[in-house]
Amino acid sequence: MVFKKLIFTTAILAIALSASAVADKTKNPSAPSSPIHPPSPVYHVDLAVLLNVAGPFQTFLNYLQKTNVIETFQSQANNTKAGGITILVPRDSAFAALKKKKKRTLGRLSKRGQLKSLLLYHAFRKFYSLGEFSKLSRRNPVATFAGSRYTLNVTNDIGTIWVKSAWSNAKIGSTVYATAPVAVYEVDKVLLPKQIFRSE
Repeated sequence: MVFKKLIFTTAILAIALSASAVADKTKNPSAPSSPIHPPSPVYHVDLAVLLNVAGPFQTFLNYLQKTNVIETFQSQANNTKAGGITILVPRDSAFAALKKKKKRTLGRLSKRGQLKSLLLYHAFRKFYSLGEFSKLSRRNPVATFAGSRYTLNVTNDIGTIWVKSAWSNAKIGSTVYATAPVAVYEVDKVLLPKQIFRSE
């Protein structure tokens, strides 16, 4: 009889222990319920490639590469916490249309170290969609990437956006690329700041 009680007690303990083990397995399964995926890589637009294939912007692109300003612009474009970048890119025909005196000045800029400032003058340190240019026009003059002394005036004339510097009034012709944090717009004239083109 003692033997039967011992077997009965052992059986009850075995059932109780196995029931609690089964309950623990259902509460805390060893395999995760859903796989953990690494974050998606961030895509950055390559500005040099974009300008090379998107239009007749070789003159501007060559100057950007010659001065390494392309790296400055690319760094701003890649830094998602910096607010983005808006670049106003003159067509090759805009450089060809410069008057002789301005072309001569442009040719001397790299010797005087001002070519970088001219190129930086063609960008804002923030992403602006075309729709945001009307708000931007209320904040004139607007500082450019070249610094607070190098400003532009933006106007919205019934949907046509004009960007005015001291010596030129350029029209935004088309959107080359506009996905935050990068906006690139084509302009029909080279923007000429008074700090560089003083007496022209």
